[in-house]
Amino acid sequence: MKCLDPVPTPASKGVSPADAGRRRLVETSERGTVPADSAGGAAEDAGVPAAGVCPGPGGPACTGRGRDGVPLRVTLALGVLTVVVGSTVLALSSPSRDPFLAPGDTATGSYSANRADGDQAAAAVLAGPYQERPGPQVAAARHDSVMASPLSRSRPLLAAPAAPSPAIGALFSPDDEGKPVHHCTASVVQSPAGDLIATAAHCVHDDGFRTRLVFAPGLHDGIAPYGLWVPTRIHVDPRWIRDRDPDHDVAFLRVRRAGRTGGRIADVTGAEHIRFDTPAGRPAQLTGYPEDRDIPVSCRHTADAQGPAQLRFSCPGFPNGTSGGPMLTDLDPATGTGALIGVIGGLDEGGDDLVSYSSRFGPDVAALYRRATAQPGPRPPQAGTRAVASGVRPRAAPRS
Repeated sequence: MKCLDPVPTPASKGVSPADAGRRRLVETSERGTVPADSAGGAAEDAGVPAAGVCPGPGGPACTGRGRDGVPLRVTLALGVLTVVVGSTVLALSSPSRDPFLAPGDTATGSYSANRADGDQAAAAVLAGPYQERPGPQVAAARHDSVMASPLSRSRPLLAAPAAPSPAIGALFSPDDEGKPVHHCTASVVQSPAGDLIATAAHCVHDDGFRTRLVFAPGLHDGIAPYGLWVPTRIHVDPRWIRDRDPDHDVAFLRVRRAGRTGGRIADVTGAEHIRFDTPAGRPAQLTGYPEDRDIPVSCRHTADAQGPAQLRFSCPGFPNGTSGGPMLTDLDPATGTGALIGVIGGLDEGGDDLVSYSSRFGPDVAALYRRATAQPGPRPPQAGTRAVASGVRPRAAPRS
């Protein structure tokens, strides 16, 4: 698991970034779990079986879990139950819903973001240690083909700090106090409207769509040189919502410039190509932002097959926060952009510190991409005009 849960369970509070980077994402539904020492004793006094004991002759051990991840022993005592223990009143209730999650359309796997949510989230990021500052003009990316550059294997085989790429950035969402924290990575990908980013589904949907996401492309040293961008619409495969199927751990987000109506992010940062059905075994570069750093780490190795629906990238050093980071092949030496063939996610929601995974970009991801790009987006600037983001001139218009 390589995605920091912005709203940790009580048991996970205070976990160091290193330990958090190795733990799996705890389901949002676990957030209401009552400690066994409280629930067991209180339930016993109320005539409810104690922790680990189910009703019935002999009191067999209780191993199941109730709805929403609450232990069955607690579920038996719940509804809304007030238990008196001595002179202490213990109130037990079902877990409350995360205020920064929304159900969206589960049938289509989509969510239309609230404009105010996005602007408030971006303002919260800038209220912290981050600031917008003009970055360098981005070189024009080739849209007619990808100029392949050789991807030699990293030596030593270990993710190492890398120069920021304008099309790759950190993804923020609120913690349990509403404070924005960097929890994942995303990248800008080519699309007709020029407003699309790609990340892992588990970065944007966890028992609901995250409502206050902020993307900071090219982030480094507390500076967002290409501005802050917020979703207008989020798309995941409905099978991810239903089953958290690791073969569908991919998401596409349509974004706009925070504080503005629209904006084409690809005109500001450039964009990665996207490629489907790429054979396994190709040299690739994996990049992600660790949750405790403002610069990315990167590694070059091969993207090998892990069964029919997953890719495996065996390079240590991709910790918590790198989920959603792009797996690129055929890098263009002139622009630094490449062909996106995966994002950190899939098995174990991205793997561990030694191995990273990605859902294969096959027909299902291609269909998700088509669905995400089907709706109209912002128009490109007319001839003779230019848009400016954070004082940055856009790159040249794409060649047809």
